[in-house]
Amino acid sequence: MDSTQIQQLILDPILARLALPDAPHRYMLGLAGAPGAGKSTVAQVLLDALPGRAALVPMDGFHLANEELARLGRADRKGAQDTFDSAGYVALLQRLRRQRAGEVIYAPTFRRDIDAAEAGAIAVPEHIELIITEGNYLLLDEGHWANVRGLLDETWYIDIDPALRRERLVARHMRFGRSAEAALAWVLNTDEPNARLIDASMARADHVLR
Repeated sequence: MDSTQIQQLILDPILARLALPDAPHRYMLGLAGAPGAGKSTVAQVLLDALPGRAALVPMDGFHLANEELARLGRADRKGAQDTFDSAGYVALLQRLRRQRAGEVIYAPTFRRDIDAAEAGAIAVPEHIELIITEGNYLLLDEGHWANVRGLLDETWYIDIDPALRRERLVARHMRFGRSAEAALAWVLNTDEPNARLIDASMARADHVLR
């Protein structure tokens, strides 16, 4: 999907929603999909098109710390739904929904270069019109994740060819230090089981982008 297609499928409709006379003060858009589907790419196009009007708050900022994952025995499947602070993510979305005038809300991000979340990295001032949140489990209907969908105005599921998605993931893991063999093993043993669970939540999306 190139930037022109993204504009036609997502940007133009979102701009139309923001321009409505009765548009809410803040519109919250969720971008869901399996690892490697292109969620960050779509989010970045929206951010670039709406400077000063949009903010990206990624679900990945709520990864549990590597030390905590090791303590819990989950380090070898980092990225699964129980390796995130899902309750914290829901609480942040609730705060963004009812942000007070003059308040700045700080959100975490995830840094792939250090494989860890970074607290307070994203500042969201009160005037931001569009909150974009992207992540794997926005549509999951279990645990704290089940509360996410009701806090968003609209959710899009990004669905791409599985072979291309796996190819992207292997390249990403290699870019951040894994060997080709280790990257492929991680994709097949960790990312793919997560992808099957995430794909099963697709029916809860408002729209599917293919």
